[in-house]
Amino acid sequence: MSNERVAIVTGGSSGIGREAAARLGREGYAVVIGYAGNQANADEAVKEVEQAGGRAIAVQADVADETAVAAMFDRAEQAYGGVDVVVNAAGIMPLSPLAELDLDVFDRVVRTNLRGTIVVDQQAVRRLRSGGALINVSSSLTKLARPGYSAYSATKGGVEAITLILARELRGRDVTVNTVAPGPTATPLFFEGKSQELIDRITTEPPLERLGEPADIAEIIAFLAGPARWINGQVIYANGGSAA
Repeated sequence: MSNERVAIVTGGSSGIGREAAARLGREGYAVVIGYAGNQANADEAVKEVEQAGGRAIAVQADVADETAVAAMFDRAEQAYGGVDVVVNAAGIMPLSPLAELDLDVFDRVVRTNLRGTIVVDQQAVRRLRSGGALINVSSSLTKLARPGYSAYSATKGGVEAITLILARELRGRDVTVNTVAPGPTATPLFFEGKSQELIDRITTEPPLERLGEPADIAEIIAFLAGPARWINGQVIYANGGSAA
């Protein structure tokens, strides 16, 4: 199986990450499911990849812990021989108006979403093979500017900045670096802590008048992971027309 491509997907046990892992499985990838703590969900995600036609293992790693992330990449190389694609979908989204924001919570958001991106991307650029792709996950909230999301949006704005710079730092290597910025997507992360009234209002915002589905985003990730070799250093806003 020398032509088999290998992907690491952080946040791979739920939501967009899990759907992306299964979608890559359909393309015949070997997938390493990176997960923070829920082993049962991670094991289910492994089964989904296998049912889709790929191979998979689950590896627990806090994305902000450089030792754990390096060990996850080591495990991918030991199991499958190398790494071709990294999808960095791990993230947390506590909501609060800025004036009431608990700074300990803010530090936790920065640690996971921003430091975690730096740590994962650092290993990715050291390890990705020629023809590889690094795909970060941001959010259309950087454009939508919705009240209550200042901490989350600040970290995601940082993710977008990192992506553009990293693409340029990889000049001379056949490795692309892009970010997907989903709009409201029907995942546990989205529904958590929201009233039905708010969910209904957000659902009607896009011209397509629905929430995104994880499969909508996974399709873009699969495109960037494989055939989209001439897309590089870009942020792709995937939100059904909610924001530019």
